[in-house]
Amino acid sequence: MLAATAPSTRTELRGQLGQVLLATLASTVGFWAWMVIAPLQKTYATELGLDEGQISLMLATPVLVGALGRVVVGAFTDRFGGRKMFTFVLLGSVPAVLLVALAGELKSFPLLVVAGFYLGVAGTIFAVGVPFSSAWYEPSKRGFATGVFGVGMIGTAISAFATPRLAESIGYLPTHLLLAAIMVAMAVVVWFFLRDSPVWEPSRQRLIPKVMGALRLRVTWEMSFLYAIVFGGFVAFSTFLPKYLTTIYPDDVDPVGAGTRTALFAAAAVVARPIGGVLSDKVGPKIISLISLAGIVSLAYVVGQQPPEGILTGATFIAMAAAMGLGMGAVFAWVGPSTPKDKVGAVTGVVAAAGGLGGYFPPLVMGATYNPETMSYSLGLWLLVLVGAFALVVAGMLRDARPGAGDGAASSARLQ
Repeated sequence: MLAATAPSTRTELRGQLGQVLLATLASTVGFWAWMVIAPLQKTYATELGLDEGQISLMLATPVLVGALGRVVVGAFTDRFGGRKMFTFVLLGSVPAVLLVALAGELKSFPLLVVAGFYLGVAGTIFAVGVPFSSAWYEPSKRGFATGVFGVGMIGTAISAFATPRLAESIGYLPTHLLLAAIMVAMAVVVWFFLRDSPVWEPSRQRLIPKVMGALRLRVTWEMSFLYAIVFGGFVAFSTFLPKYLTTIYPDDVDPVGAGTRTALFAAAAVVARPIGGVLSDKVGPKIISLISLAGIVSLAYVVGQQPPEGILTGATFIAMAAAMGLGMGAVFAWVGPSTPKDKVGAVTGVVAAAGGLGGYFPPLVMGATYNPETMSYSLGLWLLVLVGAFALVVAGMLRDARPGAGDGAASSARLQ
């Protein structure tokens, strides 16, 4: 076990911020690809004649696969390293983007669902970056490292903002071809310029025992539940918000305007995430998690009242996104010092998968509970309030973890 504060380690970790920023850029491209269907959901609904259930399934499928795949990808990152896995995920997702384009051109809903299933591979990129970034920093700064990497979620904002505009300006098919080209270029950059931390060593443990070992840890289940609320809520709103806004406010918000608002929502969470990580390093992740969950619960209640479209609605969604971002930064600042060093990737994968699953069910629930007579999703939003309130109670009962505070949990979390 290495002492993270030793002078030799400081020398070895030189250039750490540049490596984390490059990983963040790769994640940005991956998130853009993962969310490429949602900004065009109204176009698909109109041209393919989809009902509420079909739209919800179309939006939720990439989220499901991206969630479950993170378990495997996180464990593989422990074994093969971030450089190889970033490259694999980016190149492996290119055919999915092209298949989405083909489904849209053929106006085939079954093919679009299959393409969305495959597109979930792009969403696994998050499980690569957290252990990769953590390995570049000592335990006391891993909240900062994972917070910076989490900025890669800005890819959802880029997707929401740029995809409908590109589709209008250069066309549907060229938009997807451009994204595929960007993914290939990013994979090439990663392969030649990204490098794993010199203090990282590959784990030789097999996949199934490694994942089962992560599942036997209490911290895995605790953090999975919290992350399912904060990140799951973010993914659900990033996916469903264009649909929500154009349904609740059809006379005030068009698809491009919905994309802009969704981009602002995602950007607020992205900005808040590293802040949550840094604050967790200073005051402890439990406090920041409690603040996050309290904000989510109260703001979800306001959204459930369906205030008129305008400043109040916009400010409420942005504040909710910021609360979710704080929570995301706090949860992974909590994972690092509480997890044995050889299980960080596996635990990260499971927790990240739980977050993705948290984003899978809400769009389905929103579609199933939509009341066409009142044009209301209030029942689905009330469920978010209740689940968030329960998570607030659970978080209050957990033991806090201070990164780098002594030899206990923090020491066990140090990477090779």
